[in-house]
Amino acid sequence: MAILRIDASILGPNSASSELADLVEKELAGAEVKRRHLGADPLPADAWATAIQAAYVPVDQRSDAHHTSVALAGELAGELRAADAVIVALPFYNYGVSQHAKTWIDLAIAGGENGEKLLEGKPAVVLTTRGGAYGPGTPREGWDHNTDFLRRVFADVWGAELTLIEREFTLVGVNPALDAFTDTAAEMRKIAFEAATAAGRTLAARS
Repeated sequence: MAILRIDASILGPNSASSELADLVEKELAGAEVKRRHLGADPLPADAWATAIQAAYVPVDQRSDAHHTSVALAGELAGELRAADAVIVALPFYNYGVSQHAKTWIDLAIAGGENGEKLLEGKPAVVLTTRGGAYGPGTPREGWDHNTDFLRRVFADVWGAELTLIEREFTLVGVNPALDAFTDTAAEMRKIAFEAATAAGRTLAARS
């Protein structure tokens, strides 16, 4: 099974989302894994706009930047097409989608055919983490503009068989203001870890 793994955290070894992705991958010993770390090696922020602009310029009149951006978009779309499954660790930043992840998503869409479902029928394990809590009844209920977007992209736009794993309160133990939620955070961590391991075993069974 050929696995595409995407990470987008800016926190390196302290990343809660990458920690969950590691648990999924651990169950896939021996699988071919292609990696792209958008946080450690970001895609050019202007590449998507340049790739889109290229569509309005005759091929023989395109700049080097046009050609480079179009090629990058095609490469990213091709990685999704070539994968048998994807593991994607995309943390929640500033109430929405990481800029690194959004650039990747936009470019991959631009690199596909119009309306192409790049992950049609393929399993996608998407892991997303949040420092605080945003569920019903919390002070910031409705402030999560990340998770539903990821559902729309992976399941509806790209046609994947989506497994979405979420973990909240990852800043408990880091931010003293959240110390009262230590037990809740520990339970959320346990549930997310178990879900990630189970998702990995499910992927392994399909290989």
